[in-house]
Amino acid sequence: MTRLTRGESQAQTRQALLDTASRAFLRDGFFATSLDQVAVEAGYSKGAVYSNFRNKEQLCLAVLEHIHAEQTRLIERAMCGPADLPERLRAFQEWAERTIGDPAWTGLECEFAAHARNRPELRAELARREESVRQLLATVIDRTAQDLDAALPMPAPDAAAALLSLGIGLGVRRMVDPATPVDVLTDTLRLLLSSASA
Repeated sequence: MTRLTRGESQAQTRQALLDTASRAFLRDGFFATSLDQVAVEAGYSKGAVYSNFRNKEQLCLAVLEHIHAEQTRLIERAMCGPADLPERLRAFQEWAERTIGDPAWTGLECEFAAHARNRPELRAELARREESVRQLLATVIDRTAQDLDAALPMPAPDAAAALLSLGIGLGVRRMVDPATPVDVLTDTLRLLLSSASA
């Protein structure tokens, strides 16, 4: 078996810690999860955690960044895969039904945002990462409009901001009441893209 280089070993350790932290944060929440717990569950020392992440906040930011990247990838697959608008909207609706209001993810997002409220540097870093999600979503919306050979009724970044804000609001509502429908999110996307196609 080929021996890992130091860089490969460090990357493997970081990924193992990230995977373990993701499970712990989603299961127990931000406040209830400790770095000691993450280290023990991952099978590493606490020093290994600190050599990869400055503190628990940075570890949670990395977990949220990973979740956002994965969800953005799923949205992109739903919106950029099928050939016509109805199929794209159906795929998006299926993603929204599965994902919007997931208690673990939504709870972690809310808990961490509340924690960051009185910490300007952390709040700014969280905002930068959320802005990158908006930009990725804008790219997906713009590409979809181009596929449909149409012009959006507003700039793609504004459309992305509207959909993201609506999705976050629905997520919080569905965390409290899972019966809350997500159709309004798909309907808003339909209006944007149908207007573009008109």
